[in-house]
Amino acid sequence: MTDTLLVLILLAVSAACGWYLGRQNTIRTTGKRLSRMSTTYFRGLNYLLNEQPDKAIELFLQIARADRNTIETQIALGHLFRSRGEVERAIRLHQGLVSRTDISDADKIVALLELGEDYMRAGLLDRAETLFTDLVRLDEQQEKALRHLLAIYQFERDWPKSIEFARRVEQVSGESCAGLIAQLHCEMAEQARRSGDGTSARELLLQAAQADPNSSRAGMLLAQIEAADGNPTAAIRLYERVARNDTDFLPEVISPLLACYELCGDHARMRAFLAEMLERHDGVAPVLAMARLIERDEGCDAALEFLGKNVRERPSIAAQAALIALAQQATDGPARTVLEVLAVSTDDLLKRAPGYRCNRCGFGARSHHWQCPSCRVWGSVMPVQSAAMK
Repeated sequence: MTDTLLVLILLAVSAACGWYLGRQNTIRTTGKRLSRMSTTYFRGLNYLLNEQPDKAIELFLQIARADRNTIETQIALGHLFRSRGEVERAIRLHQGLVSRTDISDADKIVALLELGEDYMRAGLLDRAETLFTDLVRLDEQQEKALRHLLAIYQFERDWPKSIEFARRVEQVSGESCAGLIAQLHCEMAEQARRSGDGTSARELLLQAAQADPNSSRAGMLLAQIEAADGNPTAAIRLYERVARNDTDFLPEVISPLLACYELCGDHARMRAFLAEMLERHDGVAPVLAMARLIERDEGCDAALEFLGKNVRERPSIAAQAALIALAQQATDGPARTVLEVLAVSTDDLLKRAPGYRCNRCGFGARSHHWQCPSCRVWGSVMPVQSAAMK
């Protein structure tokens, strides 16, 4: 069963329950009519279960036309239209509900919220912003309205307003938005850095770290700034802290971190850190880095032995590709030709596999995104740790 179908069924059940409970005291006088409507509801549910949403919509429309008081049904229909991409139809339905004078204020507020979501789906963000701002001012459904406004300002990349409304959501809901606020400060810091304002970038990153002391992104950006300013020792401390706090980000920091070790000439600390990460991180990044270090210090044969052992213990295509590349250096004749074929096919597999995946919606990407382009969640896109890559 698809997620969309499940949503439709839940909406229909919700509408049916609201209709049923709201009419229990009239059953005796209008029993036959209610029985017919109840039958229609269950026919609609049956259509949904059999993945025939068009027929279900027609039946629910019949109910809505037969009894204008079935507000729940009409709200559910509007939500259903929007989920199917029929946004104009949803807008007309919800606008009609909002303009009615014979429904309760509570129902009208629900219809206004739905209408605001319709506007957002249609890309009419100015209308949605005005509507949700009015709801906040009226202190009606404040938390939902604030969350929608927060989403709008993020979409518009208005980071100062996004931070303001994230804090307001915190106040109203009691839910921490520390991670989000840190990400928003980091967005502003990256903008400042691109424009050449390093002082503002540092200040914004310190604010990000204050909001979320464990922010990997803030730590990585501060490390980049320190390295660019000629402070590799400070950058090393920051990169190491990120890797220890969140080993999932080790693949992101290991290359610049190794470069900083080289600048400082601190090979002992580099090797000790990689040995620590081999114990703590299941992925291939520390294995490949250690193999390169062993090759440089001890030669190709020692690196081959190290990689061969780790490929058996942690099978991965990336490690196999490195093993094949090393073996090519130590092999001549027909065996080298075979290794070249294997190298090409292995590299092709790696190129086709996504290097990153969102742990919320499953979106795959070749490059890292701090905000998932698909589900818009911050910090959910991580380096892939599947058998194909790790």
